[in-house]
Amino acid sequence: MVLDQATKLNLVKQANEVRRFAYAPYSKYPVGAALLTSTGKIYTGVNIENIDFTDGICAERTAIFKAISEGERSFEAIAVVTNNGGTPCGSCRQVMAEFNLKMIVIMGSADGEILSEMTVEDLLPAAFDPGNYRLP
Repeated sequence: MVLDQATKLNLVKQANEVRRFAYAPYSKYPVGAALLTSTGKIYTGVNIENIDFTDGICAERTAIFKAISEGERSFEAIAVVTNNGGTPCGSCRQVMAEFNLKMIVIMGSADGEILSEMTVEDLLPAAFDPGNYRLP
């Protein structure tokens, strides 16, 4: 999919706006995400930490799981905004790969700039995706 610049910047803007709702008392690293579905709807998410770090969840997965819980299954793009343009973690990459290896992933800054952009496939080469799974 080819996204126009206005759509990309809108996703970054929405991801940046929701960062204020992140619950990041331990890392002090608020992350916001905005997910564009093939129906044109945008779902946002933030990271939510827990004192037991393994029980937290990233912004990307929050947005994706919100969309899934509303019946969406086809995703076109996701913008992720952090303090320093960080990329999605391995768990988030794997969840994205489940739905669309060609999905565009946009990394943005708190200033609303697009810092980099690539596909899930670029972020997770040789991904284990549903096409790799075979029932015994």
